Amino acid sequence: MTSPDVHRADPGPPRAATGAADGKSSDRVFVVVPAYNEAPTIRQVIRGLRQHGYRNIVVVDDGSEDDCGMQAREEGAIVLRHVINRGLGGALGTGLRAAAMLGAAIIVTFDGDGQHDPEDVRAVVGPIAAGEADLVIGSRTDGRRGMPWYRRIANHIANLVTRVIFGVRSSDSQSGLRAFPRAAAQRIRISSNGMEVSSEIIADLFHKGIPLREIPIASIYSPYSLSKGQGFLMGLQTLGKLFILRVGGGRR
Repeated sequence: MTSPDVHRADPGPPRAATGAADGKSSDRVFVVVPAYNEAPTIRQVIRGLRQHGYRNIVVVDDGSEDDCGMQAREEGAIVLRHVINRGLGGALGTGLRAAAMLGAAIIVTFDGDGQHDPEDVRAVVGPIAAGEADLVIGSRTDGRRGMPWYRRIANHIANLVTRVIFGVRSSDSQSGLRAFPRAAAQRIRISSNGMEVSSEIIADLFHKGIPLREIPIASIYSPYSLSKGQGFLMGLQTLGKLFILRVGGGRR
């Protein structure tokens, strides 16, 4: 999935494999992919996941104006479509509920822009499958060499805000690669529609007694994936929404 103009963050020292990604071990792992205008990458994302043994892929086409939903369906994914664009929070909420209803034992969220390496799904699923954790996030900040400086600054600010507002310490609160057992996923209450949902999820579960565990992962940075992330103005909007969420949502 890499190309000459792609920067890949160093994931740190080699990790021991945690859980197999083939055969029956992945039959009840459902991967939820929120997608908004991801036609340039959605096929390679789905193919990469399937090559690693993940057959249960739920793509939430969040009111896309391109044909990413059709492409996902052609690749064998389960496709759910929002008639209008509801935002990342809305897409994740729809995907998590659908995966639970379809019988998932473990639910993984995975970005549709090609930023994540499908190999890292194994890493975040491992502690869940072993019963060692109920919330695992793939942290992209253990290896920083491939992460652009402005993304590192944005991440630091988001992590600080998540800690100050919600009391949760995280090295990568905005990571889109997460894993939960179905029971934990069903306890998540999502009230936001935008990017602030990433902080909301870990804060909501933390205050329900489910601590966060982080696993180092790689990140694949391309001009396309960088264009899909939060810019400066969107980051400020997310910050404001997090404060509103804290005040209005009754988080401790």
